[in-house]
Amino acid sequence: MKTVEVLGMGSNARLEIGSRDIPTPSLEQVLIKVHAAGVNRADILQKQGKYPPPKGASDVLGLEVSGQVVEVGEGVKGLKKGDKVCALLDGGGYAEYAIANQACVLPIIDNMSFEQAASLPESLFTSWSNIFTHANMKEGECLLFHGGTSGVGVMALQIAKEFGIKCYATAGSKEKCDFLNNLGVDKAINYKEQNFVEIIKESGGVDVVIDMVGGDYWTKNLKLLKKGGRLISIAMINGAKAEINFVPLLINNLTLKGTTLRSKPVDFKASIQKELVQNILPKLKDGAIKPIVDSVFDIEDVEKAHNLMLSSQHIGKIVLKIC
Repeated sequence: MKTVEVLGMGSNARLEIGSRDIPTPSLEQVLIKVHAAGVNRADILQKQGKYPPPKGASDVLGLEVSGQVVEVGEGVKGLKKGDKVCALLDGGGYAEYAIANQACVLPIIDNMSFEQAASLPESLFTSWSNIFTHANMKEGECLLFHGGTSGVGVMALQIAKEFGIKCYATAGSKEKCDFLNNLGVDKAINYKEQNFVEIIKESGGVDVVIDMVGGDYWTKNLKLLKKGGRLISIAMINGAKAEINFVPLLINNLTLKGTTLRSKPVDFKASIQKELVQNILPKLKDGAIKPIVDSVFDIEDVEKAHNLMLSSQHIGKIVLKIC
């Protein structure tokens, strides 16, 4: 099968098309003929040697795919050969065939393209788990999401709004802020031109901040949270080190939590999958929540896809067309 292979190390790593044997599904796994794969910043970190795959996972890049089931392993229930699905993976998505655990598979709804479907698994699992499992948000609370036009951001904000949560988001241009406002965000803040700390504090603060920036945002985020607020860190694009004033953490009884999805056990992902099927698939079917794809690249242009990701000029998901 055709794959994307990483050649070289660190900042000198490059991607080339290669070939491997088609994998075989084992207990509770399915083999998917991949039509499209979502591109995530984690793929770039892995390429650079900064985010190795979990033990036992494929070292091929790619954390989400869409396609058709072509083989089912022992113990698989509710899935059969020919089913159109999208799936969250531990790795292996940049290939013509990929293995997925049944607990991480979602059906593709009618009239949705494979490219749209490939944009969903990582953003859906990440959004739902952070908003409702880790942050335990309730209707009527307020959320600030940094990186609002990222693949996860555009999905998390749609989900939060659908469940009665007031949403603020930061983005780096007028175009991106306009997009977020049209998406239904209560207020989009251009962090390059506006002081989001002052704006949020004037509004009364927020209950939850979901942050993928890190660095000097840590202290700023703590200033914005109401009593009992929660700061959820899902990435650290601006760095993992900062000088932080923790006084607000004590005074306001705040919770600070870091989360990752890839290394979570299958049981955790299975519980999220069930909640997505129950709560989100109906909203995808009726159009209340939409997949947002910025661009689609052929697999041979994977380096161009990664360069776009690094530029942060995209809105929504970047997708690879595999076949």
